[in-house]
Amino acid sequence: MLRHVVLFKFKEGAGPGRVNEVEKSFRALAKDFHEIRDFEWGTNNSPENLNQGFTHCFLLSFAGEKERDEYLPHPAHQAFIKNLKPILDKALVIDYEVQK
Repeated sequence: MLRHVVLFKFKEGAGPGRVNEVEKSFRALAKDFHEIRDFEWGTNNSPENLNQGFTHCFLLSFAGEKERDEYLPHPAHQAFIKNLKPILDKALVIDYEVQK
């Protein structure tokens, strides 16, 4: 199992409506890809103040690298990124193979 962790830090001028659009678009995108085994997301509520401005975390699970590699260049994923960029300050992505 491969986890694809995506963190977003939005620009200061990004209004709640536009951020909500991103949330809805990501959820819809995840539903359209059978390669995505599981999808969950949430907003930061840590009291530690170590988030460095990142407010949103999205966790996607794939069977492996092959499925992730099919998802990344897909036109629907690329369209999502294009719509996200005007309000995105930074993104942080980490992929890892699940260890137990």
